Amino acid sequence: VIVSTTEGMISSECYSYKLASIEEAFMSTAIEKTAVDKAEEYYNSTPADEFYFKIWGGTHIHVGIYDHAKEPIKDASPKIVHMMASKLKLDSNTKLLDLGSGYGGAARFLAKKFGVQVTCLNLSETQNERNRGLNKEAGLDKLITVVEGNFEDIPFPENSFDIVWSQDAIVHSANRELVVQEVVRVLNDSGEFIFTDLMQTFDCPKSILKPVLDRIHLDSLGSFGFYVEQARKLGVKKTEVQDLSEHLTTHYQRVMEETQDRYDEMVEICGKEYIDTMIQGLKHWVEAGKNDHLSWGIIHMNK
Repeated sequence: VIVSTTEGMISSECYSYKLASIEEAFMSTAIEKTAVDKAEEYYNSTPADEFYFKIWGGTHIHVGIYDHAKEPIKDASPKIVHMMASKLKLDSNTKLLDLGSGYGGAARFLAKKFGVQVTCLNLSETQNERNRGLNKEAGLDKLITVVEGNFEDIPFPENSFDIVWSQDAIVHSANRELVVQEVVRVLNDSGEFIFTDLMQTFDCPKSILKPVLDRIHLDSLGSFGFYVEQARKLGVKKTEVQDLSEHLTTHYQRVMEETQDRYDEMVEICGKEYIDTMIQGLKHWVEAGKNDHLSWGIIHMNK
């Protein structure tokens, strides 16, 4: 789907988005603080750190691109990074901000292959410490700077970056409008925002996703339509959407299978309660995906 937001046109799909009332906006602010605090607390915990590093994809803790249903997670996860990078013109002059950078897998790929100057912004200091160590081991610490912070209040001035990049992180915000506003603010006049996110289908009933949302302490997910609308409101010239939703279900299925296969090992590392809760949560994501209630893909905005 390619959208020319300056003309207010949307092709291939009819999107709908209901603007929040003043009361809803107030509630969103309260939820936002809870979501950010919970995400920071969660990703700083030892069980989460160990689980995501050992199971979710190693240094690439995001949804992967799968050639077949049993492909190893560590093989599938880097492919989305390559796919996103292929949509950009990158070189040693490029200044890129990676929002919710996790362990920095994408940052190291971009720095090593293209010489890109990467700033990683991430709220988990536990993940940031591991990121810095891996950057130093790879000899890339001169190209990659790791900063603690969150994407609802990006700690950089206007026009700081050529590209803002993010993978499956904005889901943790309960004020995604603010995130997109902040991104547009820190991009230069010809800047680009490319990202993936865990989203819902535009017509999904809220009640259907309650078990999924409860696990991540939110009351909603974004959607392709939501992000297209935000881009239009902010005057973004062009937005491209590439729907890759089938890989989301496969990824969560693979993570669940890997966790079950290594159950005893992961219980010893993370604790039984954490792993049992994780497996149950993964089942909800797989079920929602199979029922076509979830979306995932690449959104590319050209300012």
